[in-house]
Amino acid sequence: MSGATGPQPAWRVAIVTRILPVALGFDGLLRDLGHEPVALVTSRDGPGRYGPAGDVGPLLAELPAHLDVLLPSRRDRLAPLLESVRPDLAVCMGFPWKVPVAALDVPRLGWLNGHPSLLPRHRGPIPVAWTIRDGDERAGVSFHRMDAELDTGPVLAQRAFPVGEYVPPDDFYGRMGPIVIETLAEALARLAAGEEGDAQQGGDYQSFFAASDAMLDLSRPALDVHRLVWAWRYAIPEPGAERGALLTLDGATVRVLATALEDREGARRVECGDGPLWVLETEPLPDRG
Repeated sequence: MSGATGPQPAWRVAIVTRILPVALGFDGLLRDLGHEPVALVTSRDGPGRYGPAGDVGPLLAELPAHLDVLLPSRRDRLAPLLESVRPDLAVCMGFPWKVPVAALDVPRLGWLNGHPSLLPRHRGPIPVAWTIRDGDERAGVSFHRMDAELDTGPVLAQRAFPVGEYVPPDDFYGRMGPIVIETLAEALARLAAGEEGDAQQGGDYQSFFAASDAMLDLSRPALDVHRLVWAWRYAIPEPGAERGALLTLDGATVRVLATALEDREGARRVECGDGPLWVLETEPLPDRG
């Protein structure tokens, strides 16, 4: 993909997210490029497509003072609230609603969405989890134009980086953060140059992990079980399903948080279909009363 350079026009931009680092990073980049972030669009606390939403309070408390906050009560309120701030563009990442067409039509330049995969691979709500589970060597970030479907619009910019070995999610997302900003900067430059982006060809849509994925199947190869444990750290179960990765040890079912393919000091050895796996970290299941 080409990356256009040169001065960009000043735009009024709405930032759409529930993730504080995304809001702060987008705001900083947009201001550095001479644009005017005019509002943060986020969603209220409560259950949604991605499961129970976290407390929105910390996000609001840490926002820059120059950003108005739009909190639509439901999807059909999104368009009129956006119209009130007259954005030229909306930039989205980490927002739990499928955006209705009426809202997509409000900004004259449309919407850009940041998706943490190498589109068209791993469309859907938990792309990092599927990247790990499918054994991809590279993860990625794509910024694409939003259309009425999910993660299908033309791609304006994309960056890849190695998946590497297991690290906790905070470390992985911390490594991805600068790549997100670099990719957005290229997407904005291509948008300013009038480019439509590169149409996606093929690809796949992968949804939430199923109830059948929650319990670890030790008859599977050790590598498959290891990847599933790792992927569950980035995954969301389908509605009503238990969060994995669950395993019965010494008569009690626990959630496995980390495993290794080789012996580690203090690890618990379990036998898989083709050899051993070492359990590094577990947590008890919450008391259901």
